[in-house]
Amino acid sequence: MRAELHPNSVTSLAAVRNLGILAHVDAGKTTVTERILFAAGAIHKRGEVHEGTTATDFDPQERDRGITIFAAAVSCAWAGHRVTLIDTPGHVDFADEVERSLRVLDGAIAVFDAVAGVEPQSESVWRQADRHGVPRIAFVNKLDRAGADLDGAVESIRRRLHPAPLVVQLPIGTEDGFIGVVDLVRMRAHTWPDGEGTAVPGPVPDGLRAEAERRRRALEEAVAALHPGALDEFCGPAGRLSDGTLHTALRDLTLTGEGLVVLCGSAYRNRGIEPLLDAAVAWLPSPLDVPAVRGVHEGVERRRAADPEEPFAALAFKVTVTPTGRLTHLRVYSGTVEKGDTVWDPATRRTERVGRVLRVMAGRHEAVDRAVAGDIVAVAGPKAARPGSTLCAPDAPLLLEPPHAPEPVVSVAVEARRGTDTGRLAQALARLTEEDPSLVARTDPETGQTVLSGMGELHLEVAVAKMRGDGGPEVAVGRPRVALREAVVRGVTGFVHRHVHQTGGAGQFAHVVLDVEPLDHEAGFEFRSAVVGGRVPQEYVRAVEAGCRDALTEGPLGGHPVTGLRVVLTDGSTHVKDSSDTAFRTAGRLGLREALRDCVMVLLEPVADVTVTVPEDAVGAVLGDLAARRGRVTGSVARGGSAVLTATVPLAELFGYATRLRGRTRGRGTFTTRPTGYAPTR
Repeated sequence: MRAELHPNSVTSLAAVRNLGILAHVDAGKTTVTERILFAAGAIHKRGEVHEGTTATDFDPQERDRGITIFAAAVSCAWAGHRVTLIDTPGHVDFADEVERSLRVLDGAIAVFDAVAGVEPQSESVWRQADRHGVPRIAFVNKLDRAGADLDGAVESIRRRLHPAPLVVQLPIGTEDGFIGVVDLVRMRAHTWPDGEGTAVPGPVPDGLRAEAERRRRALEEAVAALHPGALDEFCGPAGRLSDGTLHTALRDLTLTGEGLVVLCGSAYRNRGIEPLLDAAVAWLPSPLDVPAVRGVHEGVERRRAADPEEPFAALAFKVTVTPTGRLTHLRVYSGTVEKGDTVWDPATRRTERVGRVLRVMAGRHEAVDRAVAGDIVAVAGPKAARPGSTLCAPDAPLLLEPPHAPEPVVSVAVEARRGTDTGRLAQALARLTEEDPSLVARTDPETGQTVLSGMGELHLEVAVAKMRGDGGPEVAVGRPRVALREAVVRGVTGFVHRHVHQTGGAGQFAHVVLDVEPLDHEAGFEFRSAVVGGRVPQEYVRAVEAGCRDALTEGPLGGHPVTGLRVVLTDGSTHVKDSSDTAFRTAGRLGLREALRDCVMVLLEPVADVTVTVPEDAVGAVLGDLAARRGRVTGSVARGGSAVLTATVPLAELFGYATRLRGRTRGRGTFTTRPTGYAPTR
């Protein structure tokens, strides 16, 4: 059944859960989401990823490729709670979808493969959730697979992610014989004999009772070590924790992030889903459990509580352009918005009208009269809102912090095959970049080509396919190129630049002396002034800094952006009539450009950590190919007849790697990548 609960008071907000499903690609996020919807009665037939029939992977490209590309929101009711889930992508190229989703979520379910444990993108999305302070529980999936090992997966979580895992379930059976779990909090068993119906509760099987008691004791000890209230009871006369105390402590530790509740199951076989839902509503936060949202107005920080009676404030985290119009997806943090309301966008300083309010169910939408604090909805009407825009009450302005948009690392040149399609190409690119802030379209000033930049090869493939779809223009695409950087290896000191320009009227005069020092290239750019005696007034110092930042857009090696340097203004002089902000900004720009020519520079290229899983008989061929791609192998682990190789490889060398790997392993090899920054070219 669909959720009837709708928060219209502060009290009912306690029964709302806004959660994300996070994991590495192929760990089973979409299947977990599908089984949750089925268990809650929100859908009446289970879809399958491999058949392209799941609710959240509704885009044609997702169904064709068998992966999640776009974050999709769905809702269901469970145990008197309204649960909104966002199924996020697991591929690194679509990490921005995860970033924008995490910005508006209150909690998350992290899904791990019981065989592989923590995989590279699992670690990446975990760190993203850490940055946003999103409480999580873990679900170790695929316990029915050969080689599945709950304890091994938990140890992987402990070692690589560094939480304190609190395992609250014991599997009943292993691999193909996995049929259920023992709930260590209530000491009850849940089994799914046929994998089709609901869980069958019962007592702990006799053969597992001793192991269940041992694990319950270990769970109590771990919780008592982290929770002062639980420790008091644990050290009391009973010497153990009651079910109620354990339950309360697990929720407290989840909300603070000091502990990670771990559950297990097999989503594909429909085992472990109902207990996972119970855990999500019991231990993950409601909008009332997270801090009030913070924003600014006229430089003053303001907070808005999750209360429908507060002034309206919402953050747009996603924009979609559909055949029926433009939809802006919102997380409502405070107040109420109704159909026909006028709202204010403080970034663009314009009002927008809300034409419709829609409850989102992946690719389907249901009109509702209003949305209140705690809701995740879509609205039709706003024309200028972008992902990251704030919409708020016109009489109570508030600007919320937008999600961080990553810098693109891969580019391709695109052009319309027919001259008559040039205008349509521009429209298609504008629509793409409007929906996805991690895509950037620009015109190359040297070649006049239109360049589309994104987060990876697959990201750009999906973007181009989306442009071509739905009767879009025919597009020709060039070879991908990576975004290079330049960095200072050895700087210069006391570099003097005088900017003197006389035109007959007021002239320009600026004299600066600069020191250029290398920094770690990940440190970016620093500027400071060491001028004494007021030889360069403070307003001119700021102009010199602005000019230096202008100079960083093009380095001396190849016109690439410059990073990893500190510039110190050590001296200078002014002219009583001809000095100005403009003159000193020009001096800063030209002076730094000339100074960089005297520095020792290095070219940087983006690199990625690559994890390759191959049969043992193909290891030699794959290692040779990685070496030919300038890769540096960092590890090799044997795992059940396969080898898992890790390497650091320049991103430019990974174009077309999927095809080469399939050829060298006869289709049996797989790989994942995770960009890790920049390194000097070799």
